[in-house]
Amino acid sequence: MSAHTPLDPAPGRRLGEFDLIARYFAPLAGPGAFCLGDDAAVLTPTPGWQMVFTTDAIISGIHFLADDPAADVAIKLLAVNLSDLAAMGAEGVGYLITTAWPRDLDEAWIAEFAQGLAEGQAAYSVALLGGDTVATGGPLSLSLTAIGELPSNSALRRKGARAGDRIYVSGRIGDAGAGLRILRDGLKGGAATDRRRAVERYRRPQPRLALGRSLRGLASACIDVSDGLVADLAHLAEQSAARMILQLDRVPVSPLASLIGGAACAIVSGDDYELLFAAAPGNEKQLFAAAREAEVAVTCIGEVVEGQGVEVFDRLGNAILVDRGGYRHF
Repeated sequence: MSAHTPLDPAPGRRLGEFDLIARYFAPLAGPGAFCLGDDAAVLTPTPGWQMVFTTDAIISGIHFLADDPAADVAIKLLAVNLSDLAAMGAEGVGYLITTAWPRDLDEAWIAEFAQGLAEGQAAYSVALLGGDTVATGGPLSLSLTAIGELPSNSALRRKGARAGDRIYVSGRIGDAGAGLRILRDGLKGGAATDRRRAVERYRRPQPRLALGRSLRGLASACIDVSDGLVADLAHLAEQSAARMILQLDRVPVSPLASLIGGAACAIVSGDDYELLFAAAPGNEKQLFAAAREAEVAVTCIGEVVEGQGVEVFDRLGNAILVDRGGYRHF
């Protein structure tokens, strides 16, 4: 794990970059990482398996709130990347991380962040393999590359949904969107337990790795819901060259959905990190059995037909105009 830019001394922080790595991140290193003492890690692929790589970055004030607990930020960074592996049907192996620490960031924040990574590693059976540590004059910026593996030629793709398939989603949609509104905007209302759940879903998403693995050979196309249900369904539609029909009344939405504008708003809020997938009707029994085994609810919310794009209908068959498809960076 390298360190390019020296970290300037600041109140509350006396360690240099190599000291930070040795104290907080070397204990997280997995096999092949050489305790982060070398320039790179060395892994041996499992015979008959393929490697899967994904990377994602999160920035303070954009992807998480500046006052979010450091451990939660670490778990979110790890989880959003592992969610991409889950959408491919892969198993996690390890990860590399690049940290751009503001020069005035207190060392205690970094210590708590490392503790969060350790908690995430234990929960998802992955280990740190390396990365980079730099200083920045800008906002706290964190990037993580997750590495996974799966049996050869078994990867789930966004491309593959066919007319006649049914559309399914795991878990519940809109909790994270409500959680963000509670934290950022002081949103009121709802039961205390639902509010706590929504905040937790925003700060600590749960990658559906077990479900993703079980969907290999069952789902025809799959994606994780990060930018919003409608936006990510549009990605499936585009890559599969098909038309996706979404039945709004079937979507399992947050009990706080009414506070953020109803189900139509819940399906365009992001950060759910549930799996959204298509499968042939004949696979439904196996799908629901796999979901029970993974201890995740799965709901049929629509169907795939000939054509292009995404259409949303209410319970009476009326088309619903969705103002926006989901989060966009640009």
